[in-house]
Amino acid sequence: MKTPKSQKLEVIIPAYRMHSQSFFNVLDGISEEAALKRIDNNTNHVVWMAGNYVNTRYGMGQVLGLDMKDPFDNLFFQAKALDHTITYPTLEELIVNFKEVSPLVYQRLLEVTDQELEQDFPIEMGIPFVKEDVLNFVGMCIGRADYLCGQMGLMRKLLGLPGMKYDLIPNLDY
Repeated sequence: MKTPKSQKLEVIIPAYRMHSQSFFNVLDGISEEAALKRIDNNTNHVVWMAGNYVNTRYGMGQVLGLDMKDPFDNLFFQAKALDHTITYPTLEELIVNFKEVSPLVYQRLLEVTDQELEQDFPIEMGIPFVKEDVLNFVGMCIGRADYLCGQMGLMRKLLGLPGMKYDLIPNLDY
C-alpha cells in the first residue's frame, strides 16, 4: 500500500479504494434498462444512485484541488432530486467518468498535506459537532459512497439479481 503524506487519511484511503472495487461490483450485471427502474415509482433508480456516487468523487477531487468537473453535475450536484422527466446518462457513461476521476482523486489523497486538509471548507449543514474543513468533507464523501452503495445493493435484490459480490479486482490500484 502506498503511504499518504497525511496520516489522517490512513483510514480514508483504504475505504476509498474499497469503494472503487464496490462500485464496479454493485453495478455488475445490471442492464441499462434495469438501471432505470424505480420501485413503486418511489425510489431513485440505479442510474441516479451511480451518478450521485460519481458526482461525489468529482466533488472530492475539486475540494482536493483537481481542476475537473463532473459533466453531469447539473443532474447530481448535492444529491439533486431525481427528475423523471430528464434523460439521465447511461451506466456506461457514468462508469467512463468514474474511471476518469477516481485515479486522480486517489493520487490527490496520497499527496494532500495536513495543512490542506485543515483548510476551512464551508459545508453549510449546520452540524455543531462537525468542523467544516476539507478533511471532514472528504469523510462525508466516504460516508455518502457507503450509503449509495448500500442503496444500489438493495436495488440489485429488488431487481431480482444476486447480492453484490466482494471480489477484488486485482489490477484496480485506486
